[in-house]
Amino acid sequence: MKIAKWLTGGLGWAFGGPIGGLLGFILGALIDEAADDDTPRVGEGNNRGGQQQQRTRQGDFGVSLVILTAAMMKADGKVLKSELDYVKSFFVRSYGEAKAQELILLLREMLKQDFSLREVCMQIRSYMSYAERLQLVHFLSGLAEADGDVNAYETDTLNKIRYYLGVNQNDYQSVKATYSHSVESDYLILEIASTATDEEVKKAYRRMAIKYHPDKVAHLGDDVQKGAKEKFQRLNQAYENVKKHRGIS
Repeated sequence: MKIAKWLTGGLGWAFGGPIGGLLGFILGALIDEAADDDTPRVGEGNNRGGQQQQRTRQGDFGVSLVILTAAMMKADGKVLKSELDYVKSFFVRSYGEAKAQELILLLREMLKQDFSLREVCMQIRSYMSYAERLQLVHFLSGLAEADGDVNAYETDTLNKIRYYLGVNQNDYQSVKATYSHSVESDYLILEIASTATDEEVKKAYRRMAIKYHPDKVAHLGDDVQKGAKEKFQRLNQAYENVKKHRGIS
């Protein structure tokens, strides 16, 4: 019942399209019981011609993250208990214990479903801003790195997700580099080559600071903004490392 109330109160555009269809199949009875008469049911309306008509809500983001997490976990044809434990730990750190339990419950059901990754991603792309989609890829990259063993299936699926979401290759490499700690990864985070001039380094940092500023996802709640702040802090660290390496004051 709790998850039905959370979804009903937190979903906007995810009520419609392929995502709404998935949720309707899994949660239909609970949603019907928890929702008021004036509340749209999962799978009904709200997705009109693939245009970005509504601002993404916290529920939209959380459900999108769960579905894409399920796609990554199923990529190699098997779901391990250790993977579920890593995902649960990640959700607890990102969302807190209570919401993490609800997301894991939804994830367990989503793992049983077959769905088109491309169609789901295209719905997300139609409604989420680029900054929001970047944050999704950031979370998913963190999940992939969580057990310290990113296999080829996960890498391939994550690359498909970023492609379907319209996240460009440079931003994708920057996000992935967030979880590495080396001079090379510092340059990747800044999206520049190690041969860049000092002035180009400074310009790159200013550009990236605007792109990844946590305020761009503040409307999605403290949990998502916390993840954005982690990325922003890693960006600042990369910049400081490059400056120190080059002797830039």
